[in-house]
Amino acid sequence: MKILHISDTHNKHHEISTMPEADVLVHTGDLSEYGTEEEVLSALEWLISLPYRHKVLVAGNHDLCLYDAENIEGLPDNVHFLHNGGVVINDVFFYGITFTNPYVEYERPIDVLLSHEPPLGILDYEDGRHWGTSQTLSIVNATHPKLHLFGHVHDSYGSMQWRTTTFSNASLMNHNNLLQNSPRLIALNIEAS
Repeated sequence: MKILHISDTHNKHHEISTMPEADVLVHTGDLSEYGTEEEVLSALEWLISLPYRHKVLVAGNHDLCLYDAENIEGLPDNVHFLHNGGVVINDVFFYGITFTNPYVEYERPIDVLLSHEPPLGILDYEDGRHWGTSQTLSIVNATHPKLHLFGHVHDSYGSMQWRTTTFSNASLMNHNNLLQNSPRLIALNIEAS
């Protein structure tokens, strides 16, 4: 499965020029800048219009109108908003946690964990400090996902492997909120059990 990972588009979604082909598009939050319904609706309309078979998203700290939303009404069947919940796409289990009150309830192993915030100490360094959370790190340690996709910390764009998990920070903006980074294309291989 090819996953295209983006995060922290902050109302600049229409400026993204390169969007490689993938099976699933994942947006890990901060669709908007000020969290208004108009901003979020504009980003959602853009996301829906993209030619990806499946789209999965979680809210970020700037997406104020989605803070307590458990679902978003009117989304097409192939667009999945995850708020401490999951979806199976082609036998791959995606689970998204919210940054306001993250927790995991699941009955099967998580293949792809989505959050807005990084786990503490992993692709989370900016302005002389670590911005990740110990709560997110605890969830990673408890669930052992194959992939953990997030954003939030603009200056820590990139990927790394730790234990059995590949981590991806796909913040498209730099610390000055200028569109600088490219969407991250990730290949995920899941062995049949």
